[in-house]
Amino acid sequence: MVLYFSGTGNSQFAAVRLAGLIGDGEVVSINRYMKEGKQATIRSERPLVFVAPTYCWRLPKVVERWIMDTQFEGAQDAYFILTCGGNCGNAAHYAKKLCVKKGLRFCGLAPVVMPENYLALFPTPDAAECQTVMARALPEIAALAGQIQAGKQLAAPPPSLAGRLESGPANPLFYAFFVHDKGFTVSNRCVSCGKCAYRCPLGNIKITDGKPVWQGNCTHCMACIGGCPTGAIAYKTKSQGRNQYYIMDDPLCWEDGKQGR
Repeated sequence: MVLYFSGTGNSQFAAVRLAGLIGDGEVVSINRYMKEGKQATIRSERPLVFVAPTYCWRLPKVVERWIMDTQFEGAQDAYFILTCGGNCGNAAHYAKKLCVKKGLRFCGLAPVVMPENYLALFPTPDAAECQTVMARALPEIAALAGQIQAGKQLAAPPPSLAGRLESGPANPLFYAFFVHDKGFTVSNRCVSCGKCAYRCPLGNIKITDGKPVWQGNCTHCMACIGGCPTGAIAYKTKSQGRNQYYIMDDPLCWEDGKQGR
């Protein structure tokens, strides 16, 4: 079973292609379970493959919480694939600790480089560069699929000293100082479509008087700003002039069925 959390579509892209390569028809949207706000029970006879973006050089905190709050029945082998713009630091160390707490068998973690989407802090590539990066990611995903099919451990590159610091003491500081919704604004280009509220996996956006209002529980997934059809949402002045990156397949994310539930 492949379970993914995704804000703008990078991890969904990787999860769907990975599932096709390993012949696993069960692609589960963690976004949807978060949106519903219900405790979940997941049963699988095949290994659990968690695909998520790298947040602050680790698995996103919201995904860690969801895993801890979810009941997993059947297979207990857990693989982790983290999409990232560069590297995932020492994320494997913390994913292994999570598995120990949850009683899952840690089967390794590996990064997959995808287009940078964190336009609240970093420059995002243009459309042509995004296609180039995604093309390079395909053989990486295929190689990981082969390892999972063979029951091998995934191996992330050994973390550097900087990576250990980023995933360690820098991680909580990054969340404390950067990961909040106080910087989001909406311009008069907003057409009150409500897509930002619909797509927010945490239900953190409410439409009030036709405009989005953030409620203080943000994980910086960038779904609202990346997927705004009119470019009405901005994050301080950081996102100005940066490419809005959004490749999420919404029906796959939200509809019932083997792929998407």
